Formats: sequence, structure tokens, C-alpha cells
Amino acid sequence: MSDIRIATAEDQVLLDKEAKYCSYGDTVHYIEPPRIFSRCEGSYVWDTEDQAYLDLQMWYSAVNFGYANPRLNNALKKQIDTLPQIASQYLHKGKIELSEMIAVDAKNKFGLDGRVHFNVGGSQSIEDSLKVVRNASNGKSLMFAFEGGYHGRTLGASSITSSFRYRRRYGHFGERANFIPFPYHFRGPKGMTKEEYGSHCVQQFARLFETEYNGVWDPKTNQCEYAAFYVEPIQGTGGYVIPPMNFYRELKHVLDQHGILMVSDEIQMGFYRTGKLWSIEHFDVQPDVIVFGKALTNGLNPLGGIWAREELINPTVFPPGSTHSTFASNPLGTAVGLEMFKMTSEVDYGAMVMAKGKYFLEGLQDLQKRFPIIGDVDGLGLALRCEICGPDGFTPDKATLDYMVEEGMKGDMVVDGQKLGLILDVGGYYKNVITLAPSLEISYPEIDLGLKLLEQLLVRATTR
Repeated sequence: MSDIRIATAEDQVLLDKEAKYCSYGDTVHYIEPPRIFSRCEGSYVWDTEDQAYLDLQMWYSAVNFGYANPRLNNALKKQIDTLPQIASQYLHKGKIELSEMIAVDAKNKFGLDGRVHFNVGGSQSIEDSLKVVRNASNGKSLMFAFEGGYHGRTLGASSITSSFRYRRRYGHFGERANFIPFPYHFRGPKGMTKEEYGSHCVQQFARLFETEYNGVWDPKTNQCEYAAFYVEPIQGTGGYVIPPMNFYRELKHVLDQHGILMVSDEIQMGFYRTGKLWSIEHFDVQPDVIVFGKALTNGLNPLGGIWAREELINPTVFPPGSTHSTFASNPLGTAVGLEMFKMTSEVDYGAMVMAKGKYFLEGLQDLQKRFPIIGDVDGLGLALRCEICGPDGFTPDKATLDYMVEEGMKGDMVVDGQKLGLILDVGGYYKNVITLAPSLEISYPEIDLGLKLLEQLLVRATTR
């Protein structure tokens, strides 16, 4: 095991400039000194010393289809040579065809007519969805959301994100959320199955509507004070927590009874991360709004958006000018999005992701048997979690996971004679969960490699 690396002279010059000129508002230095990266391909990134790192978080699931994916890169290059830019209020083929593809898919899956509105990213699309649901509810600004939920850091999005630290210094600008417990079975009450705990959480939520004195419901007018419930079907930053399959079906029944819209935030779990285009598809419910971003363009050009039911977004109720961004529906992004849909339609992409996810999860379960500090593993498709705990296998151990992340970034592990680093993402309510979001194009040998590297980190963590 090597000591912490010292930055090269060239890197140190850049780091000194970063310290002086760059805002730290979007910066997290997980290690010191931070790595500076120079190239990427497939499941790997390389730093300025040409040290390779296997990436098991893929830009927070924005690069689902692998770094520098040749097919998607070529779609972008082709578009640059034809129509690289046009004002978002003007029409171009890509915007229309990508909207059609998403809307027709939703019609086939959910039986609902709807329309698509684009924006430049996930948080901005959350803001657009807030406009849609507020408009549909005559201006209601209160929302339900989950404990552990994450929806972004713009003003509206942070107000429905359960972490107070993201909005502490900025106050509230309209939206406010009532945060409801999520069925996090590993840390839930003992003595219940996962399905029983899911039903229990729904029953506790339903109590809010029993009488007017529970605080959210007026039985005389049959009106709820809250406009919508924002859900991540699989919690992302919250630690890739996967609810029981009965949960959303039972929750949606309560929402429909009381006229509350369900907004499915698919920004991190969309585009086959869980083996389906949208993760909400696993749960047999019809969302009213879907918010997407990140992997639509494989991280190549920012593009996000919303799909909403026809009744919520048709031009009569949501007319021109309701929301706008200069770079929304940009032709570079829509070109890559169209190519992504074509690429994933040519093979059974969902089956491929589910098979790889099952294989990876079995490897994590094997590690769990051999390392008591792994309290929980779970996964759906290639959204996988590994919760690091104390010796009792339950008490959250953030310090040990931080150590593992730092060790992985040293780039000094050796597997079959190859020196490698490992990039992991940290999530969870207690920041003790490895949230694994590898490339959906990851090979089985690369999964094996990732498991071997994880094993080395676990050995270091338990023998230090």
C-alpha cells in the first residue's frame, strides 16, 4: 500500500489556479490532492500521469453507455456538421422526433397521451415540472417528497430535496415539501418483511387524510393542500434504496383518491439504469409526470426534460411562454438522444442490463458473506448498493467508506499485473453507502475486475 500521492508540478500549477479562480460551489475534493483527468474510454478514465481508473459511478449515472461511446459520439459529430445550433423556439427535426419517441413509448406503456418539454438539465426540468403541477393545481406550492430524496439544487428543486444543507443559506422561494418516510427496509422496524414495511409506510401516509386535523386534507371540499408527490422510484443520492414492488402501487392508490399528482424523477435512474427505460415501470403504476436528464445524451451535451399527461401540458392549459430556456431542445442533444434510442432498440437492452446486474449483485453478495462490515447489498439492474457498517454489520460507518474511496483513488492496486485505481460514489442517509452505477456497456470481465478491486479495498479497510 503506497502513501498518498503528491501532485506533479504541472498538476500543482493547475490546482493552485483552481484554488484561486474556481468557485467551490460545485466542487467536492474527495481526496487531497485532487486528481486531474485527461482522457476517458469505455469504463475507464485516465489522469494526467496516465494512470487508469475503473469507474463504477459513471458521472452519477450520466454516462450510462460508456465514456466516448463511438456511436453516440459520431451522432454528435454528424449533427455539428449539419445543424449544430438553433434557437429553442424554432423547430428542427430532432426535437419533434425525440418528443414523438418518448411520448409514443409512454402511451404504449402507461396508456396515456402526453407531451414532452425539453430543458438543459435535470434540475431545470424539475423546475419546469413544478410549474406544470402548480398550474394544474391552481397555484398550490406545497409538495410531498421522500426523506432521502434528491431532486436537484436549483431553488425550487432544493426545496423538495430532503437535505436541509442544500437550502439552508438561501431560504424558500415558493415550494415547500412535507418529507415522508421511504421504505428503507434495512433500517426499518424489525419483524416486518420488505413488502409489509412498504404497506406500513403507505398506511402511515394515508393517515394524513383521515380527518381535517391531520393537517393536509379538507373533507368538506375534498381538497388536499399539496399538489404533487415527487418520487425517485429508486432513491439515488439517498443510497440506491430499492422499495418493495407493492409500494408504489399502494401509494398511487392513495394519491389518486385525493387528487395528488405523482411526479417520477428519472434523472438518475432513467434510460435503462434499472433494466427499463424508466425505473417506475417496475412498479405497475401510471405516473402523471416524468422528469428525465443525464443519460439521455450520455453526458455529451446537456439535455433534460419532462413528459406530462395531455391534460396537464396541452397548449390550452400550458400555452407558449409558460417556461423557456435558450438552450432547451438543442439539436446536438436531441441528435444524441435519438441515436441512443435507436441503439437501445436494436437489442434487448433491458434483458442485457438485468443479466449483468444479477451477476454483479451475486458478486457483491459473496463479498458480503466474507466481510462483516458490509451490512446490506441490493440492486435492480445496474443500480447497485453496498452499505458499509461497523463490525456489528448495522451501525453506519462513514469513516471506513471515506477511507476506501481515498484508497481507490491512489491508483496503486494491482490485478493480474495491471496497476489500477477505482472510482466509487458515496451516497446514503449516513454517507456510508457505495452507490454503484457502472456503464451499462460494462463487460463481464470488467465486473469481475471491479469486484476484485472492491475486495482489495475491503481488505485494506479491515486490516488497517
